[in-house]
Formats: sequence, structure tokens, C-alpha cells
Amino acid sequence: MEKHSSLTDKCFPSGSADSYAALAGKYKEPHHTGDIRIYLTTSTWAAGIDEDTVNASIQNSLNFGLYHQGLQIGFARLITDYATFAYLCDVYVLDAYQGNGLARWLMACIHAHPVFARLRRITLFTSTAPWLYEKFGYQPVNQPNHAWTITRPDIYKNKA
Repeated sequence: MEKHSSLTDKCFPSGSADSYAALAGKYKEPHHTGDIRIYLTTSTWAAGIDEDTVNASIQNSLNFGLYHQGLQIGFARLITDYATFAYLCDVYVLDAYQGNGLARWLMACIHAHPVFARLRRITLFTSTAPWLYEKFGYQPVNQPNHAWTITRPDIYKNKA
């Protein structure tokens, strides 16, 4: 696992700043993305994603890294215009750290970030943890002709 070094905005749980940290910002170096790519390439939503695609997506997002004693154990990112809209994606906590409230805390840190407070609309797509997002006010979009998408779930597996 990699140590964090380039994210700057900090969010610490009360009483344990030396143990866990959530940091937000830009990853300045592509090599900081290795652990993220390893997780994503085996995820249900980005299976087979390549390193260049991960690096480009991270370089163009507001990133949130979750760390335990300096090692990255979780991640999330906002694709945003920094003014009105964001798409929350790639949210994860490593299996060994799940069940400790860390995903909920990571979401709280995202919601506490100053950019988040300005946004009019935040979207996400999930099939793995709707109960988590409901706790933060997310609602399913089940209105006819309201949300539209093009979905290519095997895009990373079927490269020509």
C-alpha cells in the first residue's frame, strides 16, 4: 500500500487523528494511484480498467483518500465543475477495514468539504451500498424521463 503525500485538506475523526485520516485534493503524481487502480480493476463497476484511464480520471477529479497509519485503505472522488454539479464515484473501503464506520465517515468528510456545500446537484450510481447513501440524503431517481444514461459496463474488458 502507498503512503499519502499530495492530498492536502484534512478531515480527522474526533480523538483519533493519529490513526485514521481522510484527505481531499488532487493527486499530484500518477504513481500515487497504484492502489486505487488495483482495487478498481477488480471492482464490480470498473473491472479491467487500465492504468492510464485511472490516472486521467483521478487527475480530473476532486479526490478523497482514506488512510490508516499512512496507508491508503479507501477512496472516493467527485467529478465536478466546482460550482453547481458533481458525480460521486469510485467509493470504496478495503474489505479488511469494512464494518468500522469508515465508509460513513468518508462520506461525512466529502459532505463537509467546502466545494460540496456549493453544489446544487450531486449524483451517484450504486448497486453495492444504497443504505449508506440514503443516510446522507441521496434518493433513487425513479421518475420517468428524468435521469438518462449510456452505460457500457464491459468497456474496459472489450478493448479492441
